[in-house]
Amino acid sequence: MKIVLRCFVALLAILVFGVAIAIAEEVDRETGLIMDDNFPIVKKNCTICHSAKLILQNRADRDGWTETIRWMQAEQGLRQFEQETEKRILDYLAEHYAPARALRRPPLQVDWE
Repeated sequence: MKIVLRCFVALLAILVFGVAIAIAEEVDRETGLIMDDNFPIVKKNCTICHSAKLILQNRADRDGWTETIRWMQAEQGLRQFEQETEKRILDYLAEHYAPARALRRPPLQVDWE
């Protein structure tokens, strides 16, 4: 009985956590991107050239997103952004589309000797 109760509590905690995340991050129905103060500038400057799916399927830290922008500027004809515009785009991408955090702790290092 204790095991069943523990499983129920664990599932309830996962459900509550998932709902809290969904509520905390409102998603734009048109693009699927997370909405915040920088969302409009990202939508305006990024989805004019490509689908928001390219953002959704990729993850990078701030440096990685900067490299991606530089590549698009060098190879795909993306215009240079004003400094504040680029900062806001990178703030948004680094906050919402960074590499996924591990949900588990790393394995324990065991010295068997």
